[in-house]
Amino acid sequence: MYKTFIIIQREYLTRVRKKTFIISTLLFPILYVGLIFGMGFLAENSKQNLNIALIDQSGYFKQVDLDRENTLDPSSKISLVTERATDVLKDPEAAGYDGFIRLPKLDWRQGSDQIFIEAKKSYGSGTTATVEAKLNRIWNRIKNDSLSIDENKQVILQASQLSIRSKNMDDASSNANIAEVIGYVAGLLIYLILLIYGSQVMMGVMEEKTNRIAEVLVSSVRPFQMMMGKIIGIGLVALTQFLLWIGFVLIVYNVSKASGESMSAATVMVGKMQQVFTGINVPLILFCFGFYFLGGFFFYSSLYAAIGSAVNEDLREAQSLSFPITMLVIISIALMSTATANPTGPIAVWASIIPFSSPIVMMARIPYGVPGTVPWWQLGLSMVMLVIGFLGTVWFAGKIYRTGILMYGKKPTWGEMLKWVFRKS
Repeated sequence: MYKTFIIIQREYLTRVRKKTFIISTLLFPILYVGLIFGMGFLAENSKQNLNIALIDQSGYFKQVDLDRENTLDPSSKISLVTERATDVLKDPEAAGYDGFIRLPKLDWRQGSDQIFIEAKKSYGSGTTATVEAKLNRIWNRIKNDSLSIDENKQVILQASQLSIRSKNMDDASSNANIAEVIGYVAGLLIYLILLIYGSQVMMGVMEEKTNRIAEVLVSSVRPFQMMMGKIIGIGLVALTQFLLWIGFVLIVYNVSKASGESMSAATVMVGKMQQVFTGINVPLILFCFGFYFLGGFFFYSSLYAAIGSAVNEDLREAQSLSFPITMLVIISIALMSTATANPTGPIAVWASIIPFSSPIVMMARIPYGVPGTVPWWQLGLSMVMLVIGFLGTVWFAGKIYRTGILMYGKKPTWGEMLKWVFRKS
């Protein structure tokens, strides 16, 4: 046990003292927030404004209506063309337009066929959406006028929409929409942990084997102890990083809250955060996140460590052998999408109990409510199965690790590694 602790200490201190750990810990929250707002900024500013000519054979559309829409939304301009229609049809760019729309003789009582923006180049849906929205608003007013529906009636029709949401009878404060967001975020975080830090375990084992460090360690430490020390050490590194991120969030939250009215924007953000987490059992979610984070990490990292011990310097060989394990993580993400859409369905229930997918899927279900949506017996069974699965993968990986860590110059297959597992000691 003491030797295992020494290996854990070495793995942990070696990695947390690296500049890459410090930089990634500090920059990840900033980069993540910047990515969210940056993508929105780029999407907003990368829209292409079009100048579209409208050739209307129905006679419904008037230039005054188009001018009003162009004033309300100047991102794309639509102009009614009658006199120069022939020139526009021949070459819209020469006529000063990016493209044109030919409207057939429409009947407001019936639907219409597909209508196209015809141009010298193709435009994406993000670019054509503004043009479509403008014409549809005018078309809706035309139909309302034809049906003698005045503006007051239009307001009533638009306001009388039924909004359907899910409500837990036992917990009136619960919010299914917020639970879905929290479930997605928690599931994706565990997904990233499993892939990033699991591969770090594999690469760390490969590095020690390639540098012949493993031979020195095996002379004084059992292979199983060495494997467990590496897995737990890297797992603690990942846990430290996430605890630091949570600490940063709490510090920002408390500083913003204490600033009061002097920071109105921060106060509004704090108020929104309080509203978001109203009705959410935050302590239970944090506890379960820590449990499934560690359980899932140990489950998959032991398998990654076994692969790292079996391969040599060829990274492509490691990627080939680790592909089935990576696919299990990717399948879990696909199951998580189904679970968030229907957290009480049979797929969600079984996927949150089976060990290979439970760390991701169960974390997507828990924010919906325990024991309302997730009964206590399902949560308990999932945890027990994950512990059993972790112990099984550790035993499985330990058998492979014991043989593979001292084997050089041979490319193993999954079939050969299975023989190592069931070989008598």
